[in-house]
Amino acid sequence: MNTTTGGRRARLLSVGSYVALFLVGAVEGLIGSFQYSRAAPAAAIGFCVAILATCLLGAWAMRSVGGALLPAIGWILAVFVISMPDSSGTVIIANTNAGKWFLYGGTVSALAGLFASFRARVHGPGARRR
Repeated sequence: MNTTTGGRRARLLSVGSYVALFLVGAVEGLIGSFQYSRAAPAAAIGFCVAILATCLLGAWAMRSVGGALLPAIGWILAVFVISMPDSSGTVIIANTNAGKWFLYGGTVSALAGLFASFRARVHGPGARRR
């Protein structure tokens, strides 16, 4: 195998994986935006746990903080864009306890997953300890 071709394939696979993680976060946010109130507030909390797990598993699988960053960005963009009222004043995420749990709890969960992956990367195996 040509090393140039192998390097391109590895780079393409890496970029594709990061795009997939971004899309997984965005899809979780879109589905959660419409389904968080089905079994309120348990469903909202379940979606928060799901984005936390996605961020942590993404960072673990990619062995980088970017594996947690991209699902978090996808989730936050999708949820906050869809939570804005339209011209008629209609909102998707209502100002209810379940809506607050989903919106704010999901954001905290995404950031917690990002912070935990960053901390694990900095203080993980092979890091110098004092």
